Amino acid sequence: MSGSPSTDDVVRAATEAYLRGESIDMSALAAELGLSRATLYRRVGNHEQLLGRVLADSTERTYRAVEAAVTGPPGLATTLVVVERFMHTVVTLTPLRQLATHDPALFAKVIMAPGEVEARATQLFTELLDRNGLRFDVPTTAVAQAVIRIGDSFMYSQLLGGEPRLDDAVRVIGLLLATAK
Repeated sequence: MSGSPSTDDVVRAATEAYLRGESIDMSALAAELGLSRATLYRRVGNHEQLLGRVLADSTERTYRAVEAAVTGPPGLATTLVVVERFMHTVVTLTPLRQLATHDPALFAKVIMAPGEVEARATQLFTELLDRNGLRFDVPTTAVAQAVIRIGDSFMYSQLLGGEPRLDDAVRVIGLLLATAK
């Protein structure tokens, strides 16, 4: 790498650690990239912010791959297929499951609290609803955010001692989206 590593280089290195199932160690990352810790923090924020960026990027890559594999005419049925396949894919991702098991509080804070992951997922699902011609009496962004929250509550129920209940999530989301005009 010539010159000082960019923010994208930092995120890429952190993503590689995450995909290996390792914790993102800010000191080790700074050393690996030849940066001081202060410079690293200026570039990407704190550990939670960097992890949020890594997980938001992972969310988008996963979503885009799932959506590209779904065919069908625009509408509710196609939307629900994307939602269901996305959730099934996400709950099987080994690095995400390792993070949830290793540090459930951090996982919940970064994945389920307002932040970059929620914002990116909301943007992606807003675009999905718009592309599929689903219109509502409330802003589409609000519906997309509700879809994300419903999905999270069913996908990550293991944090509360349960098992993911994806079929229930899809049914509930289907009820919500059926209100489209």
